[in-house]
Amino acid sequence: MRTSAVLLILAGTASLLAQSSPKYRVTYTYTLGGDGSWDYVIPDPPNHRLFIARQNRVMVVDEDKGTLLGEITGIQGAHGTAIAQATGHGFATQGADQSVAMFDLKTFKVIGRIPASEDADAILYDSASNRVFTLNGDAHSSTVIDPRAGTLITNIPLGGKPENGVSAGDGKVYANLTDTSEVVEIDAKTATISRRWFTAPCKQPVPMAIDTAHHRLFSGCRSGVMAVSDYQAGKVVATLPIGTGVDGAGFDPASGDAFASNADGTLTVIHQDSPDQYHVVENVATPQASRNMGLDPTNHRVFVVSGKFGPAPAGGRGRGPVLPGSFSLMVIERDPSAR
Repeated sequence: MRTSAVLLILAGTASLLAQSSPKYRVTYTYTLGGDGSWDYVIPDPPNHRLFIARQNRVMVVDEDKGTLLGEITGIQGAHGTAIAQATGHGFATQGADQSVAMFDLKTFKVIGRIPASEDADAILYDSASNRVFTLNGDAHSSTVIDPRAGTLITNIPLGGKPENGVSAGDGKVYANLTDTSEVVEIDAKTATISRRWFTAPCKQPVPMAIDTAHHRLFSGCRSGVMAVSDYQAGKVVATLPIGTGVDGAGFDPASGDAFASNADGTLTVIHQDSPDQYHVVENVATPQASRNMGLDPTNHRVFVVSGKFGPAPAGGRGRGPVLPGSFSLMVIERDPSAR
């Protein structure tokens, strides 16, 4: 009896240890430095480089070495970057002057500017329609751009404040509307709204990721959950708890893991057991304010950025200024021994 009890205790302890063992960890930290705030981290998987918005420019960083390859300069209020490999052009939103800068993907030189709308923020490329879509927060719209000519096609009213979005690769584009807590579906070819649905119980959806194989969307919500939607049915099928202040999300089809990067210093990892069943794997410790992330599905690395901050302003509300030279890139990878 005693032997059996000891074996049961040991088995239970081993099970708890296995559950608490971290599956992901920070493997590299690269100090990039440079002044200014930051926003979206956009991977360029074929070339293993990252485009990181830095207030008045976009930094281009080598994923493998953590070195600066160049910068797209003269960007007023940099937010998002979109890559149109087919045309050899990249696009960076300029929130301060309501426009988009088109640049050469090889030289990083700006070769044109396209008018957008107020608060041009996230931006994405849809290969099915060969169009670029901006998400203009305060304007409650999406600007549609021809990526070869670098010209404005139209502006689509969205009926709410868009934050982030994704292309499904089938002619549909999806975006989170943070003020109405909805997902909106855009028909990329006709540039019209085809559907929308609420993300309740999720409130204030911000970042978005996609699983095209199972037709699922992952909306990171400021109410502290990730909402998983079936975008064929147009409904939420699951919600999972995440950290606070989420601003980035990703999904790796190879591992079946979804990610939410949060301002509270966590990267929430959620595993897909089936298209409608999920569980939280862990919350990886990251620096405070590392809420922006990018995922490269070709090497399965998650990239988060942050910096060190000076004293908070008088009254203690908000963060202090970013300390010069402290901006850093962290690489998070799955532990090879984790199962």
